[in-house]
Amino acid sequence: MVTPAIRIEGLRTEFGPQVVHAELDLEVRQGEVLGIVGGSGTGKSVLLREILGLMRPAAGRIEVLGRDLAELDDGERRRLQGRQGVLFQQGALFSSLTVAENVQAPLRERERLSEALLRELAALKLALVGLPPDAGAKFPAQISGGMKKRAGLARALALDPEILFLDEPTAGLDPIGAAAFDRLIRELQQSLGLTVVMVTHDLDSLQAICDRVAALVDKRAMVGSLAELRAAEHPWLQAYFGGVRGRAALAAEG
Repeated sequence: MVTPAIRIEGLRTEFGPQVVHAELDLEVRQGEVLGIVGGSGTGKSVLLREILGLMRPAAGRIEVLGRDLAELDDGERRRLQGRQGVLFQQGALFSSLTVAENVQAPLRERERLSEALLRELAALKLALVGLPPDAGAKFPAQISGGMKKRAGLARALALDPEILFLDEPTAGLDPIGAAAFDRLIRELQQSLGLTVVMVTHDLDSLQAICDRVAALVDKRAMVGSLAELRAAEHPWLQAYFGGVRGRAALAAEG
């Protein structure tokens, strides 16, 4: 059997007396696009941070690319993080650096490369996400929101990761821009062989690019295809997929 890209068993997350996750189990298959959905306060972004090793759960086991996070020393954790790319919701670009310098930042941190090679790699990654050649010399304040998303994606891909994490990737984009970004993610996932884990509220994105969906409900994860979750009898899932936006996404699918 193929080892899952991510395996979570018995996860428990607490903030003081508040329990966010309890006995949460989840597997992410290699090479799939998994969407994570859930209501406010269900711990979607918290779950991402725990998988990335930025937070420790109260209990449970998290394996990423076959490694148990609890057993890693600092050096091993750093190497594992180098095999993962993250696109934060607002792109999280450094405002004082040009777009190209933002893409170069993780390369400078982890690799010893010449300036010429750094420039070449940054240009390659920017082209990969569909940005024009002149975008690299601009500062984040000089480009549009959609271009910032693509620049953040280029930076997330700088180290050729095996797993790509996306936190609300289409938030703030108009429908045309969001659809174009969905297509870009799917094309990159297929051409680069990526495993993609995406937190999103965008029903159109779920329909367009996700192979499976994990819904965080009752402090656990219900996982299945979009059709399976639509048919589930859980009240939150019925409200989510049966609401106005859910019906519109289903109509568009048809």
